[in-house]
Amino acid sequence: MSSAPKVALVFGASGVTGWSFVNEILNDYPKKGIWGKVYALTNRPLKEETTIWPKDDRLEIVSGIDLLKGSQEDLEKELKSKIKDISKVTHVYYLAYKANPHDLKAELDDAVAMWSRSTIAMDHISPSLEFVILQTGAKMYGCHLLENHPTDYIHPPLHENLPRLKQPYHDQLFYHPQLDWAHDYAKGKAWKWCDTRPDIIIGFHPTPNFYSLGQVLGIYMTLFRAVEGAGAECPWPGTKQSWVAKSHDSSSDMIARQTLHLSLTIDDKYNGTGFNVGDAKQWYTWETKWPAICKYFGLKGVGPESGKEGTEVRAYIKEHLAEWKKIEKEHGLQSGFADSEMVIPGFEFFLITQFDFDRQYDMTKMYDVAGFKEERTPAQTWGGVFDRMRKAKIIP
Repeated sequence: MSSAPKVALVFGASGVTGWSFVNEILNDYPKKGIWGKVYALTNRPLKEETTIWPKDDRLEIVSGIDLLKGSQEDLEKELKSKIKDISKVTHVYYLAYKANPHDLKAELDDAVAMWSRSTIAMDHISPSLEFVILQTGAKMYGCHLLENHPTDYIHPPLHENLPRLKQPYHDQLFYHPQLDWAHDYAKGKAWKWCDTRPDIIIGFHPTPNFYSLGQVLGIYMTLFRAVEGAGAECPWPGTKQSWVAKSHDSSSDMIARQTLHLSLTIDDKYNGTGFNVGDAKQWYTWETKWPAICKYFGLKGVGPESGKEGTEVRAYIKEHLAEWKKIEKEHGLQSGFADSEMVIPGFEFFLITQFDFDRQYDMTKMYDVAGFKEERTPAQTWGGVFDRMRKAKIIP
């Protein structure tokens, strides 16, 4: 591996994890001198002044690249035309995703095509390529199947060597064909690759996002305090079962740090394998996290044992939207976050209420095998997101 400064290309830089990858690189993680350049690729336009990324000459935002448009040759031609020194890219972080909740077959086909086309393009264009990362997730373990999640052959702690989902769920998950394609294509290549597997991603993004639980809870808590008063008891809006379900938070910062660490350090033995990514070795429950989150906003988080029933998060925001508009005006906040049409309806209920089973990760491979050291508490994980939301004038 060359000792020259690395050049990163982030596909999907306008997403929650993509934002953190660019941010960590510009803040010289893991140490100064590693990164000489980072290209932040987005489909949607992204203005640098809204990102709150550090001002840095190493950053180049490249917007308007549609990974599905035209032929493979067309895509490669566009990448070369928009990125002057693309042949010097050493590390590719593929975090792009095109949601299509109304047509899952189309979503799968698009996901496989976007991943394969972009990887083929970079393999063809950049002789400097050293490492490629694909971000997958906890769907590998069937967590998205909720009450149908398998318990006989996939059970916690969830580790990377567990078997794949069986039919009919196997063919419904686009991670499988993405990984199968990568295993075949990467044979004999000079560069290495792996996939990373976060659970629910907790992170900041400067624009409204489809599935950002951190963003929604930041708005909810701010509104709850304004309506109910400082020090008010904020009841858990989920169920007794989800309150005590074990899981690992995967903050976008730690996903980025752990992934950057992997791409700079792992050897041939772990080439093409998967790694769980999460904020600590230890699992947590909402029983621990909810009071810590509420405390950040000057509220007292209480659980089911209090006898108080929480209001569903989205319903509460909609009920008090007029009060939120007043908060926006009073504090000069950005508008459109609380009632964005981009937000997938009901996703908060899905994540808070229906994930009511243990799904904690085995983090041995990341911490013991890969040698990653840093850990974060729930207060650090969630507080960092809310700090950035304040800086970006999304909450006061």
